[in-house]
Amino acid sequence: MNRLGIESPRGLVAFAALTGCLVTMAVAALTGAGGVFAAAGLAGCGSELLLHRTAPGLMARLGRLHMGATSRFEFRCVLLLLLLGRLHVTGPIGLAAAMTLVLCLLAGQALHAALTTLIRRRRALAVAARNIDLRRLDISDRPPRRLTEWPGQRILVYELSALLGLTASLTTGDARWVVAALTLAAGSSLITVVALVPYLVRAARRLPGAAEVLAEVDAWLIRHRPRTVLYFSGPRDRADQVARWLGPVAALPTPSLVILRERELLEALEPTPLPVLCVPSAAHLSQLDLSGVRVALYPANTGRNIHLLRIPTMQHVFLAPGDGDETADVDPYSKVYDQVWVAGEAGRRRYVRAAVGVEEADIVEIGRPQLDGLRVAGACHAPAPTPTPKQTPTPTTLPTVLYAPTRDLTAGEPIVRALLESEPPVRVLYRPHPPTGHRSPEDHAAHRRIVALIQAANERRTAAALAANAPGNGTFAADALSAGALAAEALGGDAVAPDGMGEEPDDARAPQTDAPPTDATHTDAPHTEALRAEAARHRAELTKRIAALDARLRRADADEAMLTRDRAAPDPALLTEAEGLRREWHQAHWAASPPWLHQVIEGDAPTLHSCFDQADLLIGDPSDVVGDFLATLKPYALTTPAGLGEEEFRRRHVMARAAYPLGPGASAMRNLLRPLFDPSLDELRAARREVREFLLGPATPPSIQRFTDAVDALAEKGEAVVRLRDLHTASPPGAGRWSITR
Repeated sequence: MNRLGIESPRGLVAFAALTGCLVTMAVAALTGAGGVFAAAGLAGCGSELLLHRTAPGLMARLGRLHMGATSRFEFRCVLLLLLLGRLHVTGPIGLAAAMTLVLCLLAGQALHAALTTLIRRRRALAVAARNIDLRRLDISDRPPRRLTEWPGQRILVYELSALLGLTASLTTGDARWVVAALTLAAGSSLITVVALVPYLVRAARRLPGAAEVLAEVDAWLIRHRPRTVLYFSGPRDRADQVARWLGPVAALPTPSLVILRERELLEALEPTPLPVLCVPSAAHLSQLDLSGVRVALYPANTGRNIHLLRIPTMQHVFLAPGDGDETADVDPYSKVYDQVWVAGEAGRRRYVRAAVGVEEADIVEIGRPQLDGLRVAGACHAPAPTPTPKQTPTPTTLPTVLYAPTRDLTAGEPIVRALLESEPPVRVLYRPHPPTGHRSPEDHAAHRRIVALIQAANERRTAAALAANAPGNGTFAADALSAGALAAEALGGDAVAPDGMGEEPDDARAPQTDAPPTDATHTDAPHTEALRAEAARHRAELTKRIAALDARLRRADADEAMLTRDRAAPDPALLTEAEGLRREWHQAHWAASPPWLHQVIEGDAPTLHSCFDQADLLIGDPSDVVGDFLATLKPYALTTPAGLGEEEFRRRHVMARAAYPLGPGASAMRNLLRPLFDPSLDELRAARREVREFLLGPATPPSIQRFTDAVDALAEKGEAVVRLRDLHTASPPGAGRWSITR
């Protein structure tokens, strides 16, 4: 189903029903079965509407095969005329009128498609922007969405009108009903076309041309003089490569600018206080006045980087991706940059060893500014005592294991099964890398099996927790204390906060481990459940508020030109509110989730870093996910491929030197989980510190400080280069007074 773009059983049923309805309508039109034709047509309209909602991927794929909504509508119109000719209900004059109206309807649809395309192309400015004041360009509003969008649904309304008219004519024997219905549909289509004409005229006359837009952008650049540019080009699904650097660049003390090359990237970019320019044309980019920019940062190696690299007044920097140690991360193209910035010593050695032309003096270690906010080991809670097999799981006796694979989910099923069956028990957070479950049918099937395993385990654990909460059983006491504190914090109440070094005070940590499970504390269980329910309600409310705020920030009723006009400056209050709401949502999510239940996390929330804060152990494969988790200094395990020895695996991957190996079949799972209950068994604590410093750089000074210092130093170098260039290109004394040829 996934290959067809159908993602749910309802979509498959709707597609089968639509196909059956089309075949039935064709047979009914040929045989003159008017009632069957009308019934199949009405059922087909319902199937079309269901497909639009449940399988948009299939609808898009059918459109690329020239079998889209318009083609299917035209096919059904031909069948309707064929049926009317077979029934002889309308007579020759009525049939001619019906044919004329159908042609008018189809012509109206064609004109509508042409006008919307012309308006959309004319409204595509040479440069799109966010947080840049271009209001002097006098950009007009776009046509209302009801006139330009939802063509499939509009076609269904026209078809439904014709089918109802046909049903009335078949019932009464009066052909005027179907003619009137077709007249209504054709008239509505033509009215829509006429309503679009003023918007086309306005777009042709009032929207500024490329020269006017570029002149206004140049005026803004001269006024604001950005010193640093974050430049990116790539497909929409790679937008995270530039998004991860928005925060560090926004924290720079000097003005900065983001330049994107694809319009779809502008839509995918998260709201940011940084000014953003989208310049699709290389010719337009070359006309912009970027003479004040001294540092250009490139998060990715793409061919379109050359359009900015040819500007000699900038110092160009490649932000080397990831913290892995594979030579595949090194590209000979990197030598075109003035400097290459890496996280730590591992990145430096990687480039030196690869010998691709990058001088060691041009490699700068800046750490990973995005990881500065992660909690380090010991900041969440103290190690828990080992529970007995019959003891009810509670937060203090239930460590959290995060399983975050980025590839080969077929090998993940035994890992998850071993975690779910482990004794003592643990809580599992399963968060696959977003594309992982969709790369192959095998991975998708393995993902669904893993989800089913977790759901079954949750059902068993919930039943056990309910039984343990019976009167006279006090095993929920520790849960009441810890989960109650989480819920109170999420609801805005008092909670113990970590100190400045990322550690909790001893007196705050003690109640989580020493609370006795006695009957006297059993009365706290209803209170805990009430707090958790309140946190769930708070999370639902926050979800609605975040959706409303996103609607205000993204504005579905506005097109690119309107957003360029209206987003003249960032709204700090709105951005602060959005950040605060997301932070509250994460607190409420973890407070509302029973701490003994496993979780499957498939969307963007909770974020990966939020899962890091909850986890006591990570299981993954060599990837940037593990590289990020290394900053927490918590233990982690790496899955080793079959046929590859442990020593060879550690030789190939630096991060494996501080990892617990987990071979095929998860045979070492029991030994892997022991350090969670007895920290003295964690033999790799010191190794993790060494590997973290090797891969990510030293903990002090913070990465964001090193990043800022590197930008400042390179900007000063750029200023010196520009002054030297100006000195060399200055006219010699007496130039223009005489000629050497005379």
